[in-house]
Amino acid sequence: MNGLGKIKAVIRFNFLGFFKNTRIILTFLLAVVLCFLLSERVIRVAEHYETSMQAAEPFIWTFGDGTNVLLASLLLILMFSDVPKAGPVTPFYLSRMKRMQWMAAQFFYIALGTILYAAFIMSVTIILCQKYTFPGNIWSETAVRLAYSELGDSMGIPASVKAMESITPYECMLQTLVLMLFYSWTLCFLMLAVNLRFGRTKGIFAGIFYSLYGFLLEPDIIARILGLEKHERYKVNVLTGWISPLNHASYPGHSFGYDKLPTIFQSSVLFLVLLAVLGLLSCRALKRYNFTFMGY
Repeated sequence: MNGLGKIKAVIRFNFLGFFKNTRIILTFLLAVVLCFLLSERVIRVAEHYETSMQAAEPFIWTFGDGTNVLLASLLLILMFSDVPKAGPVTPFYLSRMKRMQWMAAQFFYIALGTILYAAFIMSVTIILCQKYTFPGNIWSETAVRLAYSELGDSMGIPASVKAMESITPYECMLQTLVLMLFYSWTLCFLMLAVNLRFGRTKGIFAGIFYSLYGFLLEPDIIARILGLEKHERYKVNVLTGWISPLNHASYPGHSFGYDKLPTIFQSSVLFLVLLAVLGLLSCRALKRYNFTFMGY
Protein backbone atom coordinates (compact mmCIF):
# COMPACT_ATOMS: atom_id res chain seq x y z
CA MET A 1 0.00 0.00 0.00
CA ASN A 2 1.42 3.40 -1.01
CA GLY A 3 1.61 6.46 1.27
CA LEU A 4 -1.71 7.91 0.08
CA GLY A 5 -3.44 4.58 0.59
CA LYS A 6 -2.13 4.40 4.16
CA ILE A 7 -3.39 7.91 4.90
CA LYS A 8 -6.83 7.00 3.52
CA ALA A 9 -6.91 3.88 5.69
CA VAL A 10 -6.26 5.91 8.87
CA ILE A 11 -8.91 8.48 7.86
CA ARG A 12 -11.45 5.67 7.38
CA PHE A 13 -10.50 4.24 10.77
CA ASN A 14 -10.97 7.66 12.43
CA PHE A 15 -14.47 7.92 10.96
CA LEU A 16 -15.50 4.42 12.10
CA GLY A 17 -18.46 4.78 14.43
CA PHE A 18 -18.46 8.55 13.88
CA PHE A 19 -22.26 8.87 14.00
CA LYS A 20 -22.56 6.32 16.81
CA ASN A 21 -20.27 8.29 19.10
CA THR A 22 -22.30 9.92 21.90
CA ARG A 23 -20.10 13.01 21.83
CA ILE A 24 -20.61 13.47 18.07
CA ILE A 25 -24.37 12.92 18.33
CA LEU A 26 -24.57 15.48 21.14
CA THR A 27 -22.56 17.98 19.08
CA PHE A 28 -24.94 17.75 16.13
CA LEU A 29 -28.05 17.87 18.34
CA LEU A 30 -26.74 21.00 20.06
CA ALA A 31 -26.00 22.45 16.61
CA VAL A 32 -29.68 22.01 15.67
CA VAL A 33 -30.75 23.80 18.87
CA LEU A 34 -28.22 26.57 18.21
CA CYS A 35 -29.43 27.08 14.62
CA PHE A 36 -33.03 27.23 15.85
CA LEU A 37 -32.22 29.88 18.46
CA LEU A 38 -29.98 31.99 16.21
CA SER A 39 -32.28 31.99 13.17
CA GLU A 40 -35.32 33.01 15.22
CA ARG A 41 -34.66 36.74 14.68
CA VAL A 42 -34.58 36.32 10.91
CA ILE A 43 -37.84 34.37 10.92
CA ARG A 44 -39.45 36.98 13.17
CA VAL A 45 -38.70 39.75 10.66
CA ALA A 46 -40.11 37.77 7.73
CA GLU A 47 -43.26 36.94 9.69
CA HIS A 48 -43.79 40.48 10.95
CA TYR A 49 -43.44 42.18 7.56
CA GLU A 50 -44.90 39.24 5.60
CA THR A 51 -41.95 39.28 3.20
CA SER A 52 -39.92 36.44 1.71
CA MET A 53 -36.18 35.81 1.86
CA GLN A 54 -33.69 34.41 -0.62
CA ALA A 55 -32.72 30.84 0.38
CA ALA A 56 -29.11 31.77 1.22
CA GLU A 57 -29.96 34.84 3.30
CA PRO A 58 -30.86 33.12 6.61
CA PHE A 59 -27.43 31.45 6.72
CA ILE A 60 -25.63 34.64 5.66
CA TRP A 61 -27.36 36.75 8.32
CA THR A 62 -27.09 34.11 11.05
CA PHE A 63 -23.43 33.20 10.57
CA GLY A 64 -22.22 36.45 9.09
CA ASP A 65 -22.16 37.59 12.70
CA GLY A 66 -18.88 36.90 14.51
CA THR A 67 -20.53 36.02 17.82
CA ASN A 68 -22.68 33.38 16.13
CA VAL A 69 -19.63 31.90 14.39
CA LEU A 70 -17.98 31.75 17.81
CA LEU A 71 -20.96 29.93 19.35
CA ALA A 72 -21.05 27.40 16.51
CA SER A 73 -17.30 26.77 16.68
CA LEU A 74 -17.39 26.18 20.44
CA LEU A 75 -19.21 22.91 19.77
CA LEU A 76 -16.17 21.77 17.79
CA ILE A 77 -14.20 21.76 21.05
CA LEU A 78 -16.51 18.97 22.18
CA MET A 79 -16.42 17.26 18.81
CA PHE A 80 -12.61 17.16 18.46
CA SER A 81 -11.57 16.99 22.12
CA ASP A 82 -10.07 13.53 21.46
CA VAL A 83 -7.67 14.47 18.65
CA PRO A 84 -5.27 13.01 17.75
CA LYS A 85 -7.36 9.86 17.63
CA ALA A 86 -5.43 6.90 19.02
CA GLY A 87 -6.96 3.48 19.58
CA PRO A 88 -6.05 -0.20 19.72
CA VAL A 89 -5.34 -0.27 15.97
CA THR A 90 -3.01 2.77 16.05
CA PRO A 91 0.17 0.72 16.80
CA PHE A 92 -0.61 -1.39 13.71
CA TYR A 93 -0.71 1.71 11.50
CA LEU A 94 2.32 3.36 13.11
CA SER A 95 4.42 0.25 12.54
CA ARG A 96 3.59 0.36 8.83
CA MET A 97 3.70 4.07 8.04
CA LYS A 98 5.66 7.18 8.89
CA ARG A 99 4.48 9.40 11.73
CA MET A 100 4.06 12.30 9.31
CA GLN A 101 1.68 10.20 7.21
CA TRP A 102 -0.32 9.38 10.33
CA MET A 103 -0.36 13.09 11.20
CA ALA A 104 -1.57 13.97 7.69
CA ALA A 105 -4.50 11.61 8.29
CA GLN A 106 -5.35 13.52 11.49
CA PHE A 107 -5.30 16.80 9.55
CA PHE A 108 -7.65 15.41 6.91
CA TYR A 109 -9.94 13.92 9.56
CA ILE A 110 -10.30 17.30 11.27
CA ALA A 111 -10.78 19.12 7.95
CA LEU A 112 -13.43 16.70 6.66
CA GLY A 113 -15.24 16.52 10.00
CA THR A 114 -15.40 20.32 10.17
CA ILE A 115 -16.71 20.55 6.60
CA LEU A 116 -19.42 18.03 7.47
CA TYR A 117 -20.34 20.01 10.59
CA ALA A 118 -20.44 23.38 8.75
CA ALA A 119 -22.49 21.90 5.89
CA PHE A 120 -24.91 20.46 8.46
CA ILE A 121 -25.32 23.85 10.14
CA MET A 122 -25.91 25.55 6.80
CA SER A 123 -28.50 22.93 5.79
CA VAL A 124 -30.36 23.12 9.11
CA THR A 125 -30.51 26.92 8.95
CA ILE A 126 -31.91 26.82 5.41
CA ILE A 127 -34.46 24.13 6.32
CA LEU A 128 -35.67 26.00 9.40
CA CYS A 129 -36.40 29.08 7.27
CA GLN A 130 -37.59 27.35 4.08
CA LYS A 131 -41.22 28.40 4.65
CA TYR A 132 -40.20 32.01 4.00
CA THR A 133 -37.59 31.56 1.25
CA PHE A 134 -37.33 31.41 -2.54
CA PRO A 135 -34.46 29.93 -4.63
CA GLY A 136 -33.79 32.78 -7.06
CA ASN A 137 -30.29 34.26 -6.86
CA ILE A 138 -31.38 37.85 -6.09
CA TRP A 139 -31.55 39.74 -2.83
CA SER A 140 -35.02 39.77 -1.29
CA GLU A 141 -37.34 42.52 -0.13
CA THR A 142 -36.52 41.49 3.44
CA ALA A 143 -32.82 42.07 2.73
CA VAL A 144 -33.53 45.53 1.34
CA ARG A 145 -35.66 46.40 4.36
CA LEU A 146 -32.95 45.27 6.79
CA ALA A 147 -29.95 46.74 4.98
CA TYR A 148 -31.29 50.16 4.02
CA SER A 149 -32.77 50.98 7.41
CA GLU A 150 -31.71 50.73 11.04
CA LEU A 151 -33.84 47.63 11.49
CA GLY A 152 -30.93 45.26 10.83
CA ASP A 153 -28.68 46.97 13.39
CA SER A 154 -31.41 47.15 16.00
CA MET A 155 -32.11 43.41 15.68
CA GLY A 156 -28.46 42.37 15.36
CA ILE A 157 -28.91 41.03 11.84
CA PRO A 158 -25.81 41.77 9.70
CA ALA A 159 -27.56 42.58 6.42
CA SER A 160 -24.91 44.50 4.49
CA VAL A 161 -25.55 47.14 1.84
CA LYS A 162 -21.95 46.67 0.66
CA ALA A 163 -22.54 42.95 0.12
CA MET A 164 -25.82 43.50 -1.70
CA GLU A 165 -24.16 45.94 -4.09
CA SER A 166 -21.18 43.74 -4.90
CA ILE A 167 -22.18 40.06 -4.79
CA THR A 168 -25.10 37.65 -5.30
CA PRO A 169 -26.67 35.76 -2.37
CA TYR A 170 -25.27 32.32 -3.25
CA GLU A 171 -21.76 33.72 -3.75
CA CYS A 172 -22.08 35.53 -0.41
CA MET A 173 -23.23 32.30 1.27
CA LEU A 174 -20.20 30.45 -0.13
CA GLN A 175 -17.79 33.10 1.14
CA THR A 176 -19.50 33.15 4.54
CA LEU A 177 -19.17 29.36 4.72
CA VAL A 178 -15.47 29.45 3.72
CA LEU A 179 -14.67 32.08 6.39
CA MET A 180 -16.50 30.01 8.98
CA LEU A 181 -14.52 26.93 7.95
CA PHE A 182 -11.19 28.76 8.14
CA TYR A 183 -11.93 29.96 11.67
CA SER A 184 -13.11 26.50 12.74
CA TRP A 185 -10.01 24.85 11.25
CA THR A 186 -7.66 27.19 13.13
CA LEU A 187 -9.50 26.42 16.37
CA CYS A 188 -9.28 22.65 15.83
CA PHE A 189 -5.67 22.70 14.61
CA LEU A 190 -4.71 24.76 17.67
CA MET A 191 -6.32 22.14 19.89
CA LEU A 192 -4.43 19.39 18.05
CA ALA A 193 -1.07 21.15 18.43
CA VAL A 194 -1.59 21.81 22.16
CA ASN A 195 -2.95 18.30 22.76
CA LEU A 196 0.20 16.82 21.23
CA ARG A 197 2.55 19.10 23.16
CA PHE A 198 0.89 19.49 26.57
CA GLY A 199 -2.01 17.01 26.84
CA ARG A 200 -5.70 16.98 26.02
CA THR A 201 -6.95 18.98 28.96
CA LYS A 202 -4.70 21.88 28.03
CA GLY A 203 -5.83 21.54 24.41
CA ILE A 204 -9.44 22.14 25.46
CA PHE A 205 -8.38 25.19 27.48
CA ALA A 206 -6.42 26.47 24.44
CA GLY A 207 -9.58 26.22 22.32
CA ILE A 208 -11.59 28.10 24.94
CA PHE A 209 -8.89 30.78 25.28
CA TYR A 210 -8.74 31.21 21.49
CA SER A 211 -12.52 31.72 21.44
CA LEU A 212 -12.38 34.14 24.39
CA TYR A 213 -9.62 36.13 22.67
CA GLY A 214 -11.83 36.60 19.61
CA PHE A 215 -14.85 37.51 21.71
CA LEU A 216 -13.01 40.15 23.73
CA LEU A 217 -11.71 41.73 20.52
CA GLU A 218 -15.21 42.29 19.17
CA PRO A 219 -15.43 46.03 18.30
CA ASP A 220 -18.65 46.48 20.28
CA ILE A 221 -17.10 44.87 23.36
CA ILE A 222 -14.02 47.12 23.20
CA ALA A 223 -16.17 50.20 22.56
CA ARG A 224 -18.23 49.45 25.67
CA ILE A 225 -15.12 48.88 27.78
CA LEU A 226 -13.48 52.12 26.60
CA GLY A 227 -16.74 54.07 26.55
CA LEU A 228 -16.32 55.13 22.91
CA GLU A 229 -18.98 57.01 20.99
CA LYS A 230 -20.21 55.66 17.67
CA HIS A 231 -18.12 58.12 15.61
CA GLU A 232 -14.98 57.08 17.53
CA ARG A 233 -15.25 53.39 16.73
CA TYR A 234 -13.77 53.39 13.23
CA LYS A 235 -10.13 52.94 14.31
CA VAL A 236 -11.16 50.22 16.74
CA ASN A 237 -13.08 48.45 13.94
CA VAL A 238 -10.05 48.57 11.65
CA LEU A 239 -7.62 47.40 14.35
CA THR A 240 -9.73 44.49 15.53
CA GLY A 241 -10.61 43.65 11.93
CA TRP A 242 -6.93 42.84 11.38
CA ILE A 243 -5.82 41.29 14.69
CA SER A 244 -8.89 39.23 15.63
CA PRO A 245 -9.41 35.82 13.95
CA LEU A 246 -13.09 36.03 14.80
CA ASN A 247 -13.45 39.33 12.93
CA HIS A 248 -11.68 37.76 9.94
CA ALA A 249 -14.40 35.09 10.08
CA SER A 250 -17.19 37.69 10.01
CA TYR A 251 -18.30 38.48 6.45
CA PRO A 252 -19.55 42.07 7.11
CA GLY A 253 -16.24 42.84 8.83
CA HIS A 254 -14.38 43.01 5.51
CA SER A 255 -13.53 45.75 3.07
CA PHE A 256 -15.53 46.07 -0.12
CA GLY A 257 -13.39 48.90 -1.47
CA TYR A 258 -14.63 51.56 0.95
CA ASP A 259 -12.31 51.29 3.96
CA LYS A 260 -9.10 49.84 5.41
CA LEU A 261 -10.55 46.59 6.69
CA PRO A 262 -9.09 43.32 5.31
CA THR A 263 -10.56 41.89 2.13
CA ILE A 264 -11.93 38.36 1.92
CA PHE A 265 -8.77 37.31 0.04
CA GLN A 266 -6.45 38.82 2.67
CA SER A 267 -8.35 37.11 5.49
CA SER A 268 -8.14 33.80 3.64
CA VAL A 269 -4.37 34.18 3.20
CA LEU A 270 -3.92 35.03 6.89
CA PHE A 271 -5.95 31.98 7.92
CA LEU A 272 -3.88 29.77 5.60
CA VAL A 273 -0.65 31.11 7.11
CA LEU A 274 -1.97 30.47 10.62
CA LEU A 275 -3.03 26.94 9.63
CA ALA A 276 0.42 26.28 8.17
CA VAL A 277 2.10 27.45 11.39
CA LEU A 278 -0.20 25.28 13.52
CA GLY A 279 0.45 22.34 11.21
CA LEU A 280 4.22 22.75 11.61
CA LEU A 281 3.89 23.03 15.39
CA SER A 282 1.80 19.85 15.44
CA CYS A 283 4.41 17.97 13.39
CA ARG A 284 7.19 19.12 15.72
CA ALA A 285 5.18 18.13 18.80
CA LEU A 286 4.48 14.70 17.27
CA LYS A 287 8.20 13.83 17.35
CA ARG A 288 8.12 13.89 21.17
CA TYR A 289 4.58 12.66 21.62
CA ASN A 290 4.21 9.54 23.79
CA PHE A 291 1.31 7.44 22.61
CA THR A 292 -0.96 5.94 25.26
CA PHE A 293 -3.18 3.20 23.89
CA MET A 294 -6.43 2.42 25.62
CA GLY A 295 -9.29 0.18 24.57
CA TYR A 296 -12.65 1.64 23.62
